[in-house]
Amino acid sequence: MSKEIKVQENGPSVGPEIKKTTIGGQALIEGIMMVGPRRTCIAVRKGDGTIHVEEINESEKVAFFEKVPFIRGCIRFYKMLVKGTDALMKSADISEQGAPEQKKEGEKEAKKPSALEQYLNTHYNVMVTLSAVFGILLSVGLFILLPWLIVFLATKLMGSALAQTAWMSVVLNLAEGILRMIIFFLYLRFASKIEGIDRVWRYHGAEHKTIACYEAGQPLTVENILKFPRFHPRCGTSFMFLVLAISILIYTVAGIIVGDGRFIVNVIVRLILIPVICGISFEVLRFVGRHDKSPVCRLLSKPGLWLQKFTTSEPDGPIIEVAVAAMQAVIPEDADEDVW
Repeated sequence: MSKEIKVQENGPSVGPEIKKTTIGGQALIEGIMMVGPRRTCIAVRKGDGTIHVEEINESEKVAFFEKVPFIRGCIRFYKMLVKGTDALMKSADISEQGAPEQKKEGEKEAKKPSALEQYLNTHYNVMVTLSAVFGILLSVGLFILLPWLIVFLATKLMGSALAQTAWMSVVLNLAEGILRMIIFFLYLRFASKIEGIDRVWRYHGAEHKTIACYEAGQPLTVENILKFPRFHPRCGTSFMFLVLAISILIYTVAGIIVGDGRFIVNVIVRLILIPVICGISFEVLRFVGRHDKSPVCRLLSKPGLWLQKFTTSEPDGPIIEVAVAAMQAVIPEDADEDVW
């Protein structure tokens, strides 16, 4: 269940100190989800122009493993994916509320939903979980297994003895990693061409700008937020880049140990190592986020910031208003509770 919450009319003024916050978010359909230390809320622009703000109820209990380094990253990534899928589905429905009817004369009534559709509609949590799992499987297939399969097939053109040498294993895994980066980049490029996706990118940019304004200790007003950049070092896009970059190192080491000749073994190894890669990437992202004044950490964050050129766009005032509504709803009363 979820509940409506009241949002302040004017943005709150936060303390003068610049801080790094753990508050993060996700762009939705005509809206934004913000995740704070105690609350998760979505704000969506409805079809009639009003902003709907809703708190997503969730268990306050934190499992032990969610606090364990190198394990917590995988758990939080999965929970965030499920939470984000849920919010995305909600936002699609909410954004249509209040919109003028567009049904044409003589238009046929919508067909009766199938038995599967009826089951999923009455078992919403099952539908959300299945959607999240499907998203994970698609990502694994596209960014992990496909690059390896292309390289594996390429090795068949070589002599088997050459392909299984240690130095060639390193070369092949580096080639696989570069191919993985290329596929990810092309995915972002093609996704940005989809009709209507630019609206989502604008909400993503508004999320980053609003968080940056909050971290700078400025009142959350449209005028203030517009001054901040739309790129943020602790974005999910940066996390994905770290996953792909660290996978090159992990799979290279695994390739030297296991070898690159056995098909099934290599598939299993790559699947087993995905949680390890995600766990390491999460810890690296946290470390880089804490030490962003270090030249080395700033260098590590640059590729992720560059990729955000394809996943964010400059928002306008009405979009920022939605971001402010979502942000206001999750800011904790204790200013130290959301420190990164």
